[in-house]
Amino acid sequence: MSRDYEEFIVNIKKKTGIDLSLYKEAQMKRRLLSLYEKKGFQSFHEFFEALRKDNEILNEFLDRMTINVSEFYRNSKRWEVLENKILPKLLSENKRLKIWSAACSTGEEPYTVAMVMSKFMPLSQIQILATDIDENIISRAKLGVYPERSLNEVPEAMKKKYFQKDGSFYRISEDVKKTVTFRKHNLLADSFGGPFDLVICRNVLIYFTEEAKDELYIKFSNALKSDGIFFVGSTEQIFNPSKYDFDTEDTFFYKKK
Repeated sequence: MSRDYEEFIVNIKKKTGIDLSLYKEAQMKRRLLSLYEKKGFQSFHEFFEALRKDNEILNEFLDRMTINVSEFYRNSKRWEVLENKILPKLLSENKRLKIWSAACSTGEEPYTVAMVMSKFMPLSQIQILATDIDENIISRAKLGVYPERSLNEVPEAMKKKYFQKDGSFYRISEDVKKTVTFRKHNLLADSFGGPFDLVICRNVLIYFTEEAKDELYIKFSNALKSDGIFFVGSTEQIFNPSKYDFDTEDTFFYKKK
């Protein structure tokens, strides 16, 4: 590994929390070289000095790093169901909900939950646990900076209230960030804790085998309170919910019996 790249790795870790050494060196170097050459830099040292001083270059670097495609209010109709039907019911039982966003990727999902919840209570009263297996993704989520395409579905009022434009990127407000606690967590290996009022795990289970899915549905069910809600992605309908002690509450929402 070149000295230039080694120093870059150390500096980026200090600045962003992202550990480039966890990625395959050849692939990552290739991806970053094409970015810095496009910008006219001659070395990783020069590139780091520039992104240290210029947020726009830093944000472009972060965007290039993130392969996961995620967005706020993904499949917005489902978030309307959460806001208009699911949350009012849960809040009628308990004002302090225990919420978990599992496999949260770069943070769009838990931050969306916080924004939806903010219609019912002050942000200072909202606490959301968000977990992912990838430490770099978690570091990225904590930074809270997103390209415009991630905000396509965000209602205009929420965009005005909770985002600040930063060049061609958007930064989410500190008040929203404070509602979420991020932790590293392996769905297959680690215990689930709980009991939760609401568990959200969307667009993740499609990547697991049927056996693993079966195991995870049991773990999610056990982690929910009675009458708690499990919210899944729009390709992840559970066809035999009663097997896991679930009733269908709405499309892609399951209620623990």
